[in-house]
Amino acid sequence: MEYRRLGASGLMVPALSFGAGTFGGRGELFGAWGDTDAEQARRLVDICLEAGVTMFDTADVYSAGASEEVLGAAIKGRRDEVIISTKAGLPMGDGPGDAGTSRSRLIRSVEDALRRLGTDYIDLFQLHAFDAGTPIEEVMSTLDDLVRAGKIRYTGVSNFSGWQLMKSQATADRYGYQRYAAHQVYYSLVGRDYEWELMPLAADQGVGAVVWSPLGWGRLTGKIRRGQPLPEQSRLHATADYGPPVEDELLYRVVDTLDELAEDTGRTIPQIALNWLLRRPTVSSVIIGARNEEQLRQNLGALGWALTAEQVARLDAASGRTAPYPYYPYERQEGFARLNPPMTGGVGVGEA
Repeated sequence: MEYRRLGASGLMVPALSFGAGTFGGRGELFGAWGDTDAEQARRLVDICLEAGVTMFDTADVYSAGASEEVLGAAIKGRRDEVIISTKAGLPMGDGPGDAGTSRSRLIRSVEDALRRLGTDYIDLFQLHAFDAGTPIEEVMSTLDDLVRAGKIRYTGVSNFSGWQLMKSQATADRYGYQRYAAHQVYYSLVGRDYEWELMPLAADQGVGAVVWSPLGWGRLTGKIRRGQPLPEQSRLHATADYGPPVEDELLYRVVDTLDELAEDTGRTIPQIALNWLLRRPTVSSVIIGARNEEQLRQNLGALGWALTAEQVARLDAASGRTAPYPYYPYERQEGFARLNPPMTGGVGVGEA
């Protein structure tokens, strides 16, 4: 296993981490993801640890807390061997205090997560969404207090815009609070918006990307093909509306190229898609999920080899899209490009 620093922090994380969104299986969305129980989860954790995958990501909203509970049971007796990453901020109920990142909500969310996970500290605690109703100073001071109390060790965010993350970092610098070390982001061959603003910001601010849904919300599994209906067993029937949208032609163009590279390399489509991500600037860890041992072992096969520069270029060309304003002049016009060379050709934070 390859280990990388989480952004500019001192925390070393595995290049691949395991997403526990399939644990628990409660509710319409998470029930469609999977329903792994504690016994099955222990086996998946066993396989992960054997491969060096030591970071496990979950959230309070996953199966209404059941994911944290199952993960806690699966790691019982080996807490010191793992890195726990969890998130809070999305609604956990209909009450006025059941959503957001106010001081009271954050403290309660951390206490609840510690109880469900069966631990006395969280390695990486992330805000699941930006809360426009709570002052950033209140959020940052509360997280800093929780770090000083030893209940969390590193902090991060998920799904923030550039200004939200930058204002948070500036607030931390102004008052001497803990800075965010991680940004959990959507990034895949069929979803490269992260590169336009958040990637340069991450490199500048020392924030490591922890990538969620690296297979494009289940679209890059090798089961979806041009001119063919969606497979009956695909979870997209139940979950497509919850995830990031993908234009059909972009998806088919990428899958066509992945098919060609699979034939050239002898690797599977998911392995190639994950390997491409692992070499991108600022990426500290890519979260893989699995309902069973077979899926997990296949995804672990994304490590230990590398695409050639020519193969990467083919994937870049197939997956590229014109950036929105104000970013496209920096791609198309020489004067802009000379001032701001593209990051994706170089090495950034978290890149080995």
